[in-house]
Amino acid sequence: MSVHVSIHDVSPAWSREIEHALELCAEVGVKPALLVVPNFHGRAPLTDAPAFVDRLRTLQDAGHELLLHGYYHQSGVAPLTHSNGGASRPAPSGLRRFFAQKVVSASEAEFSDVSEAEARRRIDDGLRVLRDGRLVPSGFVPPAWSMPPWMLDVLGSYGLAFTEDHLKVYDPSAKRSRTSVVLNYASRTPSRLVSSVAWVHIAKRAERIRHARIAIHPADLRVRFLRSETKKLLAWAKRRGFVPTVRELLSA
Repeated sequence: MSVHVSIHDVSPAWSREIEHALELCAEVGVKPALLVVPNFHGRAPLTDAPAFVDRLRTLQDAGHELLLHGYYHQSGVAPLTHSNGGASRPAPSGLRRFFAQKVVSASEAEFSDVSEAEARRRIDDGLRVLRDGRLVPSGFVPPAWSMPPWMLDVLGSYGLAFTEDHLKVYDPSAKRSRTSVVLNYASRTPSRLVSSVAWVHIAKRAERIRHARIAIHPADLRVRFLRSETKKLLAWAKRRGFVPTVRELLSA
């Protein structure tokens, strides 16, 4: 089993926790991918945090991959104001929306809650924010790994060569995919904490599962127990070997 590591929710809102996550990764010699949110929950715009953007650029220059990770990382946010035109597929609704927003996430599955036109507007704005900061994303990862099937075509139209969900990684441009299990913790409720730790322990023993992904969420590092579990998980991953880039994750 080979393992790819990423830090999610990279935003000025979590700067302290992100530095802690980077330290944990450095201890095992891995440079995690950084999943950057342009304006986390509408209250932490990168455009107002030049020092944080400078830090991301330094990390990028040191070999960390950057990926666009939604725009707000939150559902229910008012649409952006400018228009992109063209035909639009509707936002998911009903059971699919409930599962994405209430089961998989705490109303953070942003791209399971928008139409195609709005998805394109947010990707346009997200790419612009990153590129204005001289940050070059390798791909796009939807918050909570949730997106409707048509998002693969949308991402492919941008020439983006990487995205992922809970079970697979994709190259939307080349229309190919590879099975890859996610190992991550969740601390938003006691039951989610216990179930996520149990899942990681089970998945680690499934040697037939190849090409795992460790996803570190900054909020979880506020919980002492999960800090310890994350450190153990990274040590386990080091023994299996790291996949350094998303391109290698797709082709390993």
